[in-house]
Amino acid sequence: MELQKPYYAVIFTSLRTDGDNGYGEMAVAMEEMARKQPGFLDFESARDGLGVTISYWESLEAIAHWKAQMEHREAQKKGIRTWYSWYKVRICKVEREYEFTK
Repeated sequence: MELQKPYYAVIFTSLRTDGDNGYGEMAVAMEEMARKQPGFLDFESARDGLGVTISYWESLEAIAHWKAQMEHREAQKKGIRTWYSWYKVRICKVEREYEFTK
């Protein structure tokens, strides 16, 4: 999907603790909720030891609005208490992109 540039990417990189402990269910709920937020554009995620989740947004204001959502804040707190041994969040402005498809 071609997104109109510029747009913003929130890159969430993490290492999980052992066990699911409700993580899978919450991850699905948070993705569904993010998709309904004003300014949401797209979502990608991969996990093989190191997890990388990228959400794409129209503006920094849309990102701030998403971060402030009560359900998202509760998931963040549970992540710190239960699901993650480490994480890093990066917010980037995407001005250019390219891809290859065979």
